[in-house]
Amino acid sequence: MAQRNYSAHQQKIISNYYQHLDTILLGRLQELVSQLFLAQTDSQRQKLWKRVEKALLKLNIPDAIRLHLLQQKNVEVLAKNLEEWLRQS
Repeated sequence: MAQRNYSAHQQKIISNYYQHLDTILLGRLQELVSQLFLAQTDSQRQKLWKRVEKALLKLNIPDAIRLHLLQQKNVEVLAKNLEEWLRQS
């Protein structure tokens, strides 16, 4: 694979993205919680829970917690955990 040559500006943007990835993912989870509260059909909820799962994996949430949240599919429990994670970050 060819080596990419990024400008100093592009390198800074990439660096900042990865430096703040946890904050970005927590913000994404906040949006997903809001969307889950507003979802009106089961198919919408299923799609949103799949996105929640991907975000939890990227955040490296421990397997026990992640699996518990995904098995329950309880938005209130997810919101309370998210609140705690935001306080810790």
